[in-house]
Amino acid sequence: MKTLIIIKPDAVQRGLVGKIIDRFEQKGIKITALKMMRIHRGLAEEHYGEHKGKHFYEPLVNYITSSTVVVGVLEGENVIPVVRKICGATNPHDAHTGTIRGDFGMQAGRNIIHASDSESSAQREIELFFTEKELHEYKRIDENWVYEQDN
Repeated sequence: MKTLIIIKPDAVQRGLVGKIIDRFEQKGIKITALKMMRIHRGLAEEHYGEHKGKHFYEPLVNYITSSTVVVGVLEGENVIPVVRKICGATNPHDAHTGTIRGDFGMQAGRNIIHASDSESSAQREIELFFTEKELHEYKRIDENWVYEQDN
């Protein structure tokens, strides 16, 4: 299973990229794609299209296009709920200490990271940000120690 993350402008500007990626790698989650980019308005509008018309839509689009982000594809068993748990509640005020948003975020409008919320969203979002050639398949050397293997 795969999911998409976006390390948002506030995290990039605050120098938190390495700390955020490290949390996923320490958990045993595999990174299959990673790139730094500036999201243009059209891509942001397509990515956040489900929120169009909501009060936070324009500020969200303006924020995500305001500076550089890091976009990645993560892979692992049950990766979507696991990644979302590591990220913490959308509003950092509700996020537990030990989560990315709980440790680094202060406001919902600057909540550090995006993570896909379902398999269908993950597939759609990955296709928005990555070509097939940008996705890498490999086996981590520690996978036998992260996951039980069928004998």
